Amino acid sequence: MPFFLLMARFVHSLFRSQRQLALENLALRQQVVMLRQSVKKPRPSVADKLFWLIFSRYMNGWRKMLHGLHPDTVVRWHRQGFRLYWRWKSRGQKPGRSAIDPAIRKLIREMQVANIGRGAPRIHGELLKLGIDISQATVSKYMVHQQKPPSQTWRTFLENHADCLVGIDFFTVPTATFRILYVFIVLSHHRRHVAHFNVTEHPTAQWTSQQLTEAFSFDSAPQYLLRDRDAIYGEAARRRIKSLGIEEVVSAPRSPWQNPYCERVIGSIRRECLDHVIVMNERHLRRILREYVDYYHTCRTHLSLNKDPPETRAVEPPEFGIITAIPRDGGLHHRYARVAA
Repeated sequence: MPFFLLMARFVHSLFRSQRQLALENLALRQQVVMLRQSVKKPRPSVADKLFWLIFSRYMNGWRKMLHGLHPDTVVRWHRQGFRLYWRWKSRGQKPGRSAIDPAIRKLIREMQVANIGRGAPRIHGELLKLGIDISQATVSKYMVHQQKPPSQTWRTFLENHADCLVGIDFFTVPTATFRILYVFIVLSHHRRHVAHFNVTEHPTAQWTSQQLTEAFSFDSAPQYLLRDRDAIYGEAARRRIKSLGIEEVVSAPRSPWQNPYCERVIGSIRRECLDHVIVMNERHLRRILREYVDYYHTCRTHLSLNKDPPETRAVEPPEFGIITAIPRDGGLHHRYARVAA
C-alpha cells in the first residue's frame, strides 16, 4: 500500500469510534496471520522501511505491533541507513593520483614491444630523456607483464678505481656456414664505454697485442687492465700490456663474476643484437657490431649511469615537438626523440 494512502487512512481513523477501530484492528491482524502462512519472507520496499524507521522513533511499544517483520530487522535497517548517511556526508574528492595520459600509456607499451629485452628501468630512462616525468613504478604498472625469469645481478669490485679500469674479453659468434668468429672487446669501466672491438677467425697472442695497441695510445692507457686466464693472452700480449704502462689484474680461475662489466656488455650484445640476426662473415659481423656499439654509446640508457648513455644525452622537453621513433640496428631498437611538427 502506498505510504501517502496509509497516512490518509490513519488521519481518517482518528475520527472513528473505539469499537470500529478495534474491529478493524482485529481484521488486519487476521490478514497478517494469513499472509505469514503463505509468505515465508516478506520483501519490504524503501517506503516500508522508511515508515517503520520513523514509526519506531516516535511510538512506544512498537515492537509488539510487528507481525510481518522481526524487530531486529528494523534495527538493522536503521544501522544501514546510519552508515549510508555518514558515508554520503563524508564524501570528498576522488582519492589517489591523477590519471596518466593515455598517450603515455600507449607509448610505454609501444616501447616495450618495439625494443628487445627492455624492462621498466630502461623504458623509464628513455621517457626521462623525452621530458616525461613519471615514476618507474608507473612505467612498470602500465607495461604488459610476461612470464620470464628475473634478470641476473652482477657483482662489482674495485669500485674505488673504476675511472682507471678497463676490462678485456673474448666471445664467440657462429656464422651461417657454421664457422666460429672471435670477437675481442675492450670496455672502459668509468662510463661503460666500448673503447675498441675487432673480429677474427684465428685469434693469436700477436693479434691480441696489436688490438691493445690500437685501443690505447701511450697517453691514454688506463692504470689497470682486468682479464681472465685465457691462454690467448700469451707472452706477446703481456709484454705489450707492460710496455703501455698498464698493470694487469688477473681474475681467479672459473670466476667470470670478477670481470662483471665485460661479461654484462657481452650479454647485452647477445640478447639485444646477435640473438636476433644471422651472421654471414667477418665483414658482416663488424658492421652489425659497429651499428650496435654506436646505438649503445649514444642512445641506450644505462642503469649504472643514472639512466644516461655513455655519451651523455640531453633531455628533450615537451616544447621541442612531438615524439618520433627512430629505428636503430635494423629496427631491433629505437631511439625516441622530439621533432618539430
